[in-house]
Amino acid sequence: MNVRAPFPILCIGSVLWDVIGRASGAMRQGSDVPGRISRLPGGVALNIAMALAREGLVPTLLSAVGRDPEGDALIAACARLGLITDHIHRPEGLPTDRYMAVEAANGLIAAIADARTLEAAGAAILAPLMDGTLGDVGAPYAGIIALDGNLTETLLAEIAESPAFSAADLCIAPASPGKVLRIARFLGHGRSTLYVNLEEAGLLSGCQFKSAESAAAALLQRGAARVLVTDGARPAADARHDGVITLAPPQVCMARVTGAGDTFMAAHIAAETRGHPREAALRRALAAAARHVSGETLQ
Repeated sequence: MNVRAPFPILCIGSVLWDVIGRASGAMRQGSDVPGRISRLPGGVALNIAMALAREGLVPTLLSAVGRDPEGDALIAACARLGLITDHIHRPEGLPTDRYMAVEAANGLIAAIADARTLEAAGAAILAPLMDGTLGDVGAPYAGIIALDGNLTETLLAEIAESPAFSAADLCIAPASPGKVLRIARFLGHGRSTLYVNLEEAGLLSGCQFKSAESAAAALLQRGAARVLVTDGARPAADARHDGVITLAPPQVCMARVTGAGDTFMAAHIAAETRGHPREAALRRALAAAARHVSGETLQ
C-alpha cells in the first residue's frame, strides 16, 4: 500500500443489521437448541470500518441504508462508533439490509444476507467519488478503499475499470465463498490487495489447496498483485511478487465466527498505514482476528 494523507480510508459495501444466534454447544442441520440472539451493526464494509475505528482510525462509509426506523437507528449507531456516515445513500421506499446467521461451537451453521437495498442502489453509492466530493475522474481519490464483495458484479466491474479509482489502493474482501467469483476481475488489477480464506482462494483458482502459502502463490500466478490468505487456526500467508511470508495465528477458544476476516483485514490495513513491515503487520492482523474469535471484542 502507498498511503497518501490527507485522504480518509473509505469502506464501500454492506452496512446493515447483523442478527446472530449463538449456541454454546455443537449443532447440525435441524438442531433446535437454547442460545442467545443479538442484533448488532454489521455488514462487511461496516465490520471493517468498526475494526478500523478500534485501531484508532476514522473511516468513511459509502453504502445504502433505508429511510426506515431501522436505518435511522443504524446510522445513529455508526455515528456513536465514530464512523463518518455523511455520504451514505439513503433511498426512499427500500428497507435497511439485514444479515442473519446461526453460529455454534462447531462454527458457522448457516447464514442469509439480504442486501437488496445495496444491490438496488448500484452506482448511486459511488457518487461522492464521481462528483468531486471525495474525487472525480479528473482528480481521482488517492487513498485506501476497502471494497466488499456484496457489491454487484456490475458495480465491481465499474470500479475495476473507472479512472475515478485509478489512483486508489484497493483492499478487497469477497464477503463469502458464494460471492468470491465477483472479485475475480481484480486478479489482474495492479493496485489491488485481495483478502481471502483458503476456501475462497480455491474457488478463485479453480483448485483445492492444502495450505494458505500454496493458495497465495497460485493466486499470484493468476495475476494478483498481492493476496493475503487465512486458514482458520492454521498459518496464514501474505504473498506478493517479492516473496511469500507465513505466520501461525494465536490459538484461542472460539466464541464466534462472523466478522473475523473483516477484523483481520482492518487490522492489517491499520498496521501498514502506520508503517509496520509485512511480517509485523501480518502478526498484528492475526492477533486482532484471534481476539475477535475469542469474544474479547464482543460489545
